[in-house]
Amino acid sequence: MNLEPSFARGHFVRSSAASLLLIFIAALGIAAQAKKPAKADTKKPATASKDAKKPDSRSSAKADKGTKADRGAKADKGKKDAGSRSSTRASSKDAKNNDRAKNDTRAKHNAKDKDRTERGSSKISAAERRRIEAERRQAAIEEQRRREQAAREARERRLAFERSFRNETIENITSDNTEGEDLEIRRAAINALGSRAGAVVVMEAQTGKVLTIVNQKWAVRQGIKPCSTIKLVTAVAALNENVIDRQSGSVNLASTRRQLDDALAFSDNPYFQRAGSFIGSRKMVEYARKLGLGEPTGINLEGETSGRVPNGNEDLKIYSHGDDFEVTPIQLAVMASAITNGGHRVLPRVPRNSIDNANFQPFYRANIDIPSQNLRRVIPGMMGAAEYGTARRGMDQNLGVAGKTGSCSSGGTKAGLFVSVAPIEQPKYSVVVITRGPGERGRNAAAVAAELYRTLGRGIVRTDRNLAQTEFNLRPRDAASTAAMAKAADRADDDDDDEAAAAGQPKVIVVRSAADVTSVPTNVRKTSDAKPVNPVVTAPPSADPATKKRERIVTIPQE
Repeated sequence: MNLEPSFARGHFVRSSAASLLLIFIAALGIAAQAKKPAKADTKKPATASKDAKKPDSRSSAKADKGTKADRGAKADKGKKDAGSRSSTRASSKDAKNNDRAKNDTRAKHNAKDKDRTERGSSKISAAERRRIEAERRQAAIEEQRRREQAAREARERRLAFERSFRNETIENITSDNTEGEDLEIRRAAINALGSRAGAVVVMEAQTGKVLTIVNQKWAVRQGIKPCSTIKLVTAVAALNENVIDRQSGSVNLASTRRQLDDALAFSDNPYFQRAGSFIGSRKMVEYARKLGLGEPTGINLEGETSGRVPNGNEDLKIYSHGDDFEVTPIQLAVMASAITNGGHRVLPRVPRNSIDNANFQPFYRANIDIPSQNLRRVIPGMMGAAEYGTARRGMDQNLGVAGKTGSCSSGGTKAGLFVSVAPIEQPKYSVVVITRGPGERGRNAAAVAAELYRTLGRGIVRTDRNLAQTEFNLRPRDAASTAAMAKAADRADDDDDDEAAAAGQPKVIVVRSAADVTSVPTNVRKTSDAKPVNPVVTAPPSADPATKKRERIVTIPQE
């Protein structure tokens, strides 16, 4: 019989019972401890308060320990942070230094590479530089050739333009009707004109008998801008309207650097613009028509044009440059004759046969309603132009020529004009010359007339009796030397140059003067109490934005 299992079971039972017993005893001890009452605190109140105030040595020790630990931790942390910051700064500085060193190294390497490249390029590009220099020289040569070609083409166009005018002049002269003309004077006029493109009119100033008209198309049937010859009309109108003083020759109520005689002799544009501003365009047109402009002269040639006069144009250049006017040389001849023959506007006629030529009778279309003293006051300035002014070149002073030049642009080219009579004390001839083409000026037209007057001089007789009857003073009124006057005349010859110079001048504003008010003498003690006697004339303080210059103010009297 096997006894090991039973023995084992008995041993397990005994062990379990012992364990249960121990657990039960422990439970009883815990219960008894819980039922035991707590002991009362037998300490005195003062002792208790002292004990309460007395810190717990263990807790304070723990707190001190904790505080020290915290302080130490914070100090360690601060040291660590400071160390980390210093290490960061140090590392950043080291990084910057490293970057700077790298950049310096890189720059040095780049400089070395550049120097090496330049040295290499200088060694290998000598031929390249020679090639570039050769290309530059070739380009400069081509540019010079291009400019020379452009200059040649411009010169050829100008010459072709001049040739076209000359060819037209030759064709017109060939087709002129010369019946009844003085052929000797005609040949002299053609020879004086030479190779220039232009027209010539020679007429008897007292009778209107036409001696010759060279280039009748330009002289009768085609108008041209009068340029500065219009100043004769402005002068007559200003004298008759009391704008110019007959004695002094100055413009009333205006300041001018010259008087009338020298203003005509030197073709002073500002003088006549100031005078014209007081006249007005309407009266200017009236006087132009009185002197024969703006309507046919009635010459016995076909196709005469009437020309043109301004209509409502208030530009000041109509009084000095002849803007918006269109005249013919035959009209200018009639005008010059009327100014110098006592105010008789002649009817120009070409005698068609020998009988008309021998028995020519003058016919006056009208007597100008202008006092003769106002007309003759213009003559000294015309004489000054021929003696020391813009028409002096080559002029024979013994012939008594009086005239007026004109230079401007007309019909797409330059034009030179000269209107004249001779001898001035008893005018016999009225000569008008126009020249057209690049470079033409009034002095060129005056030179043609001067050569023609040498031929006409044989018919000019100047007696002592006639010279004694004239009241004209032939000497210039200023004290300038002859050379200075000649230089001034050369500057004044070209209206276009004067126009360009005047572009930078302030504009002229014409306003009426203040009405006169009777003033009462008073003793003014304080300037603050003073009042102006007359109303103040003001103008807006405007200025040209381009030139920054303000306008000049001139006044005219109240009507």
